[in-house]
Amino acid sequence: MSEEKKMSFLDHLEELRWRLVRSAISILVVAILIWIYQEWIMDHIFLTMSSNHFITFKYLCSWFGICVNDIPIKLQSTTVSGQFSYALMMSFMGGIVLSFPFLFYQIWSFVKPGLKQNELGVAKGLVVYVSLLFFLGISFGYFIIAPLTVQFFGAYQISDKIANDFTISSYMSTVLSTIFYSGLLFLLPVVSYLFTKLGIITSDFLKKYRKHAIIGILILSAAITPPDIISQIIVSIPIILLYEIGIVVSKKVEKNKKD
Repeated sequence: MSEEKKMSFLDHLEELRWRLVRSAISILVVAILIWIYQEWIMDHIFLTMSSNHFITFKYLCSWFGICVNDIPIKLQSTTVSGQFSYALMMSFMGGIVLSFPFLFYQIWSFVKPGLKQNELGVAKGLVVYVSLLFFLGISFGYFIIAPLTVQFFGAYQISDKIANDFTISSYMSTVLSTIFYSGLLFLLPVVSYLFTKLGIITSDFLKKYRKHAIIGILILSAAITPPDIISQIIVSIPIILLYEIGIVVSKKVEKNKKD
């Protein structure tokens, strides 16, 4: 019997505690670095999304002929702790995102000893795949969804007499949540894998509701992009592909179960 199998309940709690401590330290270290360079990060990473010089808008203009002007928005802080609070939020979320591979490795290392040998074989390389999908989602959110969202809502006006003076909390909440949830959304194949292993869903279930999922994705794409078909296609195609990959993954899991 292996050493992990002989561990008592308290030993497992102790191991979990230290893994949580290491995870918290990694988030804190990265968050401190982001805090130190917060002004540069705010100016060159987030606020540039309101400019037509942002890399996404440059390529949209040169490749598809979709050109935008500088977005006529002004940001302001309306509370005493507004800027400080969102500097903290930016640092904390940045710490989670950049530390994600290490965080997931800590979770996986804690769960791994409880898996059977055949389950370990199927899950080989899981940390790499999950981290890769997460960062692909983060990139997709940062370069595609977030700037298109900012561009659309920043340029939209009911009347020329109403100026778009957004608060920093509104702007940063939209941008950070969009980017972070995009990273989570790209983990759909992993979710399909786990839920199929647990018997919660099947590949037939995913096929049955494929049309519903596609309609939902198209509605979501239309809601967060400018009102042109090309932008909606750019956003929707990767998400639909992820759904299809989830079906393939679910089929593979079912085949392995039968074998």
